[in-house]
Amino acid sequence: MASLLTPVKGKLFIDSTRKSTHALDGAYASLLRGHSLDFDDLRAYEYGDQIRDIDWKATARLGSPVVRRSLATRMHTVLFAVDTGLAMTALAHDEKPKKDLAILTVGVLGLLALRHGDDFCLVSGDSSGVRRREIGRSEAALEHTLRTIDHAVDAAAAPSDRDAVLSYIARTIARRMIVVVVTDDAPVSDETERLLRRLRVQHDVLWITLRDAEPVLDPSTGSGTGARSTGSGPAPQRARRDVATRWAIPEFVQGDAELAAELHAADAAEAARTEALLRRLEITHVPLAEQDEAVGALLRMLDARSHVRHG
Repeated sequence: MASLLTPVKGKLFIDSTRKSTHALDGAYASLLRGHSLDFDDLRAYEYGDQIRDIDWKATARLGSPVVRRSLATRMHTVLFAVDTGLAMTALAHDEKPKKDLAILTVGVLGLLALRHGDDFCLVSGDSSGVRRREIGRSEAALEHTLRTIDHAVDAAAAPSDRDAVLSYIARTIARRMIVVVVTDDAPVSDETERLLRRLRVQHDVLWITLRDAEPVLDPSTGSGTGARSTGSGPAPQRARRDVATRWAIPEFVQGDAELAAELHAADAAEAARTEALLRRLEITHVPLAEQDEAVGALLRMLDARSHVRHG
C-alpha cells in the first residue's frame, strides 16, 4: 500500500513555503497550555479548575473568581477524535472522499506536532464501538494512525456516533491534552454540547468540520457541493444515495434551483448555529470543504488562534 503520509507532506510543504517558519512555529505554539512560569492570560473560574490556579488578587479586584493560564513548556499530546462511521464514507464538498480529507487533516496536524516534539494518539469509532490507539512519537506511528483511519472507514458498517467518541474521552482520559475533533457537519445535539462543556474544562478542544457534498446538484454549474451522497472521483455524480439509510435521491430533483436554494439556506443556518455554539464555548473551529484548500485553512486557523490569545 502506498504511503498516506507522503502526499500530506507534499501539501504541507507547498503551503508552508508561503509562510515563514517562525510564523508556523508561533501558530502551533498557540495550541499549548500548561503550568509554567510564563503568564498567558486570565479567564473566569469554571467547575473543575484547580484551586491553585486561582489568581486571588484579580479575583478580589473583579469580584468573581478568575484563574491564571500559563504558556506550556512541557511536551504535549494531541488527541485526534475521529468519526469513522458511515458518515465518513460519503463525499466531501469537493466531490472527493471525505475520508481522504480526514486523513489529510490528521496528517498535517500530526506532522506539526512531531516537528515540535509533541506526541499524539487517536480515538476513533462509531455506534458499534470506540477504539484508542497508543501514543505515537514518530512518522512511522503517524503513518500507522492514518492507515487505521483509512481501514476503519473502508470497513464501516455502523452509523456514525460522534457523542460516543466524545463520551469515551471524557470518561477515560484525565491527562490534559489538545483534543482535535474531526467530524462532519451533522447538527450538534444537546448531548454534544454537554460533552463539550465537560471536555473543555479538562482539555484544549479544537473542532474541525468536514463539509458534506450536497444531495442536489447546483443547476448553474452542474456540480454537487456537499451532503452524505455516495460516489467518488473528480466528476460530480448524478446518482445520489444517503450512506446511512441507502435512500436514493430522485433523479428528477437534480438541477432544481429552488430546492437547491432551500437546502443551501438550511445548511447555512445549521452551520451558523454550530459556529455560534463553539464560539460561546471558546472552542476553535474551522470548516473544511476541499482538499486543495484544507492545509491553508488549518494554518490560518492556527494563526488566528495565536492572534486571539496573544494579540
